[in-house]
Amino acid sequence: MSRAEKVCLSLLSYCKTLGNLNQIHAFVYKSGLETNPLIAGKLVILGALQISDAIDYARRLLIHNPNPDVFMYNTLIRGESQSDSPKNSVNSFIYMLRQSYSPPDSFSFAFVLKAAANLRCLTTGFQLHCQAMTRGLDTHLFVGTTMISMYAECGFVEFAWKVFVQIPQPNVVAWNAILTAYFRGSDVSGADKVFGLMPFRNLTTWNVMLAGYTKAGELERAEGLFLKMPSRDDVSWSTMIVGFSHNGCFDEALRVFRELVGSGSKPNEVSLTGALSACAQAGAFKFGMVLHAFIEKVGLVWITSVNNALLDTYSKCGNVLMARLVFERMLGKKTIVSWTSMIAGFAMQGYGEEVIKYFHEMEESGTRPDGVTFISVLYACSHAGLVEQGHELFSKMTETYDIEPTIEHYGCMADLYGRAGQLRKAYNFVVQMPVPPNAVIWRTLLGACSFFGDIEMAEQVNKRLSELDPDNCGDHVLLSNIYAFAGKWKDVAMVRRSMAEKNMKKIPGWSMIEIDKVMYSFVAGDKRNGITEEAYNNLSEIMLKLKVKGGYIPEVGSVLHDIEEEEKEDTVSKHSEKLAVAFGMARLCKGSTIRIVKNLRVCKDCHSFMKLISKVYGLEIVVRDRSRLGKGYCIKLLTDLQLLVTGYIFFFVSRIAAFEPRVFWEQPFYLHEVLSAKKGHSGNPLLSAVAAVTHRRAMFHVGSLCSKSLLVSEEDQHAKSEAKFLFPNEGSGKIVRERDILLFRLSKFYGKPFSSQFL
Repeated sequence: MSRAEKVCLSLLSYCKTLGNLNQIHAFVYKSGLETNPLIAGKLVILGALQISDAIDYARRLLIHNPNPDVFMYNTLIRGESQSDSPKNSVNSFIYMLRQSYSPPDSFSFAFVLKAAANLRCLTTGFQLHCQAMTRGLDTHLFVGTTMISMYAECGFVEFAWKVFVQIPQPNVVAWNAILTAYFRGSDVSGADKVFGLMPFRNLTTWNVMLAGYTKAGELERAEGLFLKMPSRDDVSWSTMIVGFSHNGCFDEALRVFRELVGSGSKPNEVSLTGALSACAQAGAFKFGMVLHAFIEKVGLVWITSVNNALLDTYSKCGNVLMARLVFERMLGKKTIVSWTSMIAGFAMQGYGEEVIKYFHEMEESGTRPDGVTFISVLYACSHAGLVEQGHELFSKMTETYDIEPTIEHYGCMADLYGRAGQLRKAYNFVVQMPVPPNAVIWRTLLGACSFFGDIEMAEQVNKRLSELDPDNCGDHVLLSNIYAFAGKWKDVAMVRRSMAEKNMKKIPGWSMIEIDKVMYSFVAGDKRNGITEEAYNNLSEIMLKLKVKGGYIPEVGSVLHDIEEEEKEDTVSKHSEKLAVAFGMARLCKGSTIRIVKNLRVCKDCHSFMKLISKVYGLEIVVRDRSRLGKGYCIKLLTDLQLLVTGYIFFFVSRIAAFEPRVFWEQPFYLHEVLSAKKGHSGNPLLSAVAAVTHRRAMFHVGSLCSKSLLVSEEDQHAKSEAKFLFPNEGSGKIVRERDILLFRLSKFYGKPFSSQFL
C-alpha cells in the first residue's frame, strides 16, 4: 500500500461532514486514486451511510466511477432504502442491472426489497421477486426473509407465507419475520399457530408476540406471556408499559413501571416516555413528579424525547408552570416538538396571549412551525376568543409558510367563529371549505349552537351530521339537550325515541383521580362499593354546604321533564366528576390540588359545581375533559424571579427524594403545591412556595446531602425506622432543618443574607 493510500484511508476514518468528504475527494483525485476500489468504496460508504446529508454526493460518486463494483452499488442501494426517498434505491438497482457487468447478489436484493417494503409498493415487490427467481435467489435465506417483510408491509400475508415455506432451512430470524407478518396482517390466531410451530425461539420472538398482542388490544394474553418469558430486556418492559398506556390502562402501565424499577433494571427512553404518557392521559400529576425526580436522578434530562414527554405530562395535568420550567431548562436547541408541546400546554388552559408570545419566540429562534404547531395556536385563539389574531395566523400559515390547511385547521377556524358566537359566519365557512367537512367539524358547530341556544342552526347542522354519521349517540344526546333547554319536550321525546329505535346507548361517563399515586375511577350510575359509598356520603355533605353557603342551585334544564324536581337534582348529582371531587376532598391532604380527568365533556351544572366548591372551600380544582382543561380559579403567572425560585425549590426537594430508590418508590412522596396559599403568605407566590417546602419540617443529614438523603418527618416514626434500616451508619452529624438549607442556598445564589424572618 502506497503512502498516498495510507493517508487517504487515515483521513477517511476521521471524516464526519460533507465538507470534509469534498476535501478528501479532491485529495484522492489529485493523488490519482479515484479508480482504487478500496478508496472509492470508502467514499461511497461515507456518503451513503455515515454522513446524513451526503446521499446525493454518494450517488454522483458511483455514476462517475468508471468501474463500480457490486459492493459500491449495494452500499448506495442500502443507504437510499433507509433514506426519506426509498424510490431512489429502486432506481439505483435498475441502473445497476443496465450498467454493471457484475450481476446483483443476495445483498442487492435484500436492500432493494427493504426499499419496496418502505414504499409499500406491491407492484415493485412482484417485479423484484421475479428478478430474484430468474437468478435463483428467491429461496436464499437472507433474500427470502426480507421478501417476507416486504409482503407483510404491503398487506399480503398469504404471499409472505408462501415465500417462507420455500426457504429450505429457515432460521430464527426468518421465523420471527413470518410471525411479525401475521401480526401486521391483524391475524392474531395465525401468529399463535406460527409461535406454536417454531422449533426455536429467542428473546426477539417473545418481544414480537408481546408487541403483537398489545397492538391488537389483547392485554391479558400479553401479560400472561410476559410472566412466562424466560428472560426480559428493555424492549420487553417498554412494550408492556407502552401497550398498557396506548390501550387506556394507565394504572397498569404505571404498575409495570414500578415493577421494572423494583426488578433492578434501569428504565430507558422508551419506558420513561411510555410511563409519562400514561401519567399525562390519566392526570397522574404526583406520579409524574416522581418520574421527574427519577429522571433527574439517573441523568436522563439530556434526552429531548423524555423532556418533551415530561412537558406534555405537566401540561395535561394542568400545571403549565412546571411545564414551562421543564421547557426553559431543556439543554441545547429546542426541537419543533418541544416548542409545539409548550404551545399546546398553554393552549389547553386558555392562555391565548402566552401561546402567541411563544409562537413568536419560536419564529425568532429560527424554528419553522409546522401544521401541528398551527393547530395548537388556532386552538388557543378559539378558546381565548382571539378571533382577529386567529384569522391572521390562519392566513400567515398559507401565505408565509406555504402550509396547506388540513381538515384540523379548518375545524379550528370553525370552532373560533362558533365560540365567538358568530354562528352564521362559522356555518358559511364550513360550507365553503375546499375540502369536504367531516363529522367532527359539524359536531363542533353543533356544540356552539348548544351553548348559544340557536335551535334553527342546530337543526341544520344536525341534518348534515345525520348524513355523515347517523349512528352517533353523542349527536342525538346533544340535540336532545338543546331542545330540553329550550323547553321543547316533544322534540326531546322524538329524539330519544329515535335513539331507542336505533338501539343507541349513551357512552357512560367516567372520571379518574390520583390519590397517593393510585388512580381511582368513578362511573356514573355504577354499583356502589366501599369507595363509591365514601364518595356519595361526602358528596351529600358538600352539596348541603354549597346550597347553604354558596347558594348552589342544580341546573336541571336538560333532564327529562316527566320526573319530579328532586329526582332531577338526584340525576345530575350522580355525575362521575362530582363523585371524584368528593372522594378527593375526603382523601387528599388539606390544601392539595384536586386533579380530575373525564372521558366526556363536563356539563354546565358540573362546571358551576366545581367553581363553587373552589370558592367555598378555597381549593384549586383542575378538571380535564375531552375538550380541554378547566380550573376552579385563575392563577396569576409568576414573574421570572418567582419562577426561578419555585423551580429551584422543586428541583431541590425532588433530588432529595430521588437519592434512595427504596424510599423513592415505597414511601409517599410529599411535595405540597408550590402555589398553595399558606397562612400569612397568600398574597405572595414566592413566599407561598418557600412555605410549601418548609411545611413538613423535614430533616436531613447534611454531611451526605449530595450522595444519599432521606426525607424524614419528625412526626413519622415509621419513616424514622425505615431511615435507620437503610442508613445504619448515619447516626452522627449535624442535623438541620430543610428551611435552613433553603435559606443558605438562597443566600449563596443571590449574594445577600436571608434570615428566618424571610419565611
